[in-house]
Amino acid sequence: MTAVLLIEDDPDIRELVLIYLRREGYRVDAAADAKQGLRLFDRRAYDLVLSDIMLPGMDGLELARSIRERSDVPIIFLTSKKEPQDIVAGLRIGGDDYVTKPFEPEVLVARVQAGLRRYRSAGRAGDALGVWTDGRLAVDAKRLEVRRDGELVALPAKELQLLLLLLKHPNQVFGVTQLYERIWGIDGTSDERTVMVHIHHLRKKIERDPANPKYVETVRGFGYKFGGGERPAAADGESSTTSRIGKG
Repeated sequence: MTAVLLIEDDPDIRELVLIYLRREGYRVDAAADAKQGLRLFDRRAYDLVLSDIMLPGMDGLELARSIRERSDVPIIFLTSKKEPQDIVAGLRIGGDDYVTKPFEPEVLVARVQAGLRRYRSAGRAGDALGVWTDGRLAVDAKRLEVRRDGELVALPAKELQLLLLLLKHPNQVFGVTQLYERIWGIDGTSDERTVMVHIHHLRKKIERDPANPKYVETVRGFGYKFGGGERPAAADGESSTTSRIGKG
């Protein structure tokens, strides 16, 4: 059974979300503060975390940082904060999506379903992609592992899904709306900030020079594409190329 961890200090909102998620067949554990939520997270396996940002004691952002040290499980924030800097802060520390209060319970359920679907799709995509490397960056899509210069790179779910999508379609340009709908799975208006923040942080982790990206390139006026990476140094006259190795 799919397991969701809910951290919400408002008892009315907490009970409403519990009712709707359990009605959809999810196993849901609830906590009223971040410390209780972390204790539950460390004891059980969860497929998704749904957390308020304004929590007593440790806030939802600190909670998300702690979870990111342990797992790349999707995190959806519930927030009454609507200022861009507040939303960006949540995405920067590893949040995958957010829902602003007040919200319709059906919309929240749809966001949860989409988050779970996209997270799982990364695993299915990995079976088809196998391993890609240019000698510096290596993406093992089946194991969902990314290494830079041999060192494992920790990528939250949405950053990994963005990389796998672009890698699966090299040199194909994806607009912001396309990326949002494919990765976040929400039909309707896209949130350009969400995509741009995740691209920014992905570049910081995999690019040698994020200001001059070789992997996730910007096509001005259109969107983003996978640019093919860096050419490894050629040895003794051999041509240097990027490569796709097998099927995993």
